Amino acid sequence: MEIKNIPHFIMDAAAELFGIMPNGVAVYSCELTNKNGMRFKVINYGATITSFKIPLKNDKMIDVVLGFDNLEGYLKSFDLESAPYLGATVGRFAGRINKGTFELNGRIFGLNINSNMHSLHGGNLGFSKVVWDIKSINYGDNPSIKLMYASQNNDENYPGDLLVELTYTLSEENELIIEYHATSTEDTIVNLTHHSYFNLDGHNSDVSSQKMSVNSKEILETTNENIPTGKFLDLDNSSFDFSSFKKCPAKIDTTFILNQEEELAASLFSEKNKLKMSVYTDQPAVHIYVGGNCEAIKGKENVLYHSLSGICFETQNFPDAPNHKHFPSSVLKKNASYEQKTIYKFEIL
Repeated sequence: MEIKNIPHFIMDAAAELFGIMPNGVAVYSCELTNKNGMRFKVINYGATITSFKIPLKNDKMIDVVLGFDNLEGYLKSFDLESAPYLGATVGRFAGRINKGTFELNGRIFGLNINSNMHSLHGGNLGFSKVVWDIKSINYGDNPSIKLMYASQNNDENYPGDLLVELTYTLSEENELIIEYHATSTEDTIVNLTHHSYFNLDGHNSDVSSQKMSVNSKEILETTNENIPTGKFLDLDNSSFDFSSFKKCPAKIDTTFILNQEEELAASLFSEKNKLKMSVYTDQPAVHIYVGGNCEAIKGKENVLYHSLSGICFETQNFPDAPNHKHFPSSVLKKNASYEQKTIYKFEIL
């Protein structure tokens, strides 16, 4: 089989072949390391984070994200009844769009349906299941990798040619910085997010003993199919009030409306490793996910993942935003720029 798309810098030892797609396109893994010894790996299939190793005070390294050892694991995971999207970049539209339809400029668009009667995470072939182009890698201070994907007009029935650039930076302040930039040839809708499952005790543990806080006073009310009703629910004295640290819930699939006056969205803390992760974003919401149908998935290092193996902090716009006029707009105008930035900062306390 002919191997396609070999980048000019692949001779660099830090970029290596990860696998071959069924159509012969090569998928590469790139590793970045900062001066503090943090090591981060990303593949250009789905612009997916596969590994994030953090050194602790006792010279131990732990991998704080779930993933697979090979490309086959990622490909097969999308055949599951409820795909886990381990470490993937999600688009064109993260979350659900009710019945896969929305109106834009007086025209009704019908997206591909892939979750009950709705469109979820970009449809049948979203950004999580395509091979991105590796544009550049910086191995110096604050190492970074830039990836690009060109989504054609009518992909999944979305309007406009959408060009997306995504930059991952591993800062010397122990931050994973994710920056998105996108432009479209037509008015369209965009909502991008990152879907890593984090576990500060290591990917072979569970999150039940870890604590989280969320900088939010309201959540989106949803139907039993997780479609927003349009109402906001106050969190005072509710089980979803994480204004102070509480144990991670055994199951949650909820959109928290963020305090736009502050960039801190949420935090996660492991008492065992004295490790804290703080999530900062310029987005109006963070969707937090634990549980679901992530049962009995064989992950990397032969670890059997389960519903409590990790927790997602998906910084984004509101799900189904195009169908609710009082939600923040998800419309990207022709030739305008979509910009988004999220930071996952790690500290040993």
